[in-house]
Amino acid sequence: MRTTPATHAEADAWITVLMNHGYLHRVDQGPENTWTVWRASTSTPHTLHDPALAIDYVTRILREIRPHASEARR
Repeated sequence: MRTTPATHAEADAWITVLMNHGYLHRVDQGPENTWTVWRASTSTPHTLHDPALAIDYVTRILREIRPHASEARR
């Protein structure tokens, strides 16, 4: 569990990493700590209005792409 709030810089860094590794198709940075992201060219865009929402979105993607620890041990 986090003990500090997510920052704009942290969220932006994670979104950039996912974009550079091909897990996001497109990212548009909006005003005042907002991002609009597309997982694929045909997917519905998600607008993330706060760094905390962006970190939650990144966490969901990471959970999808990383194997669960129990599955990796098998």
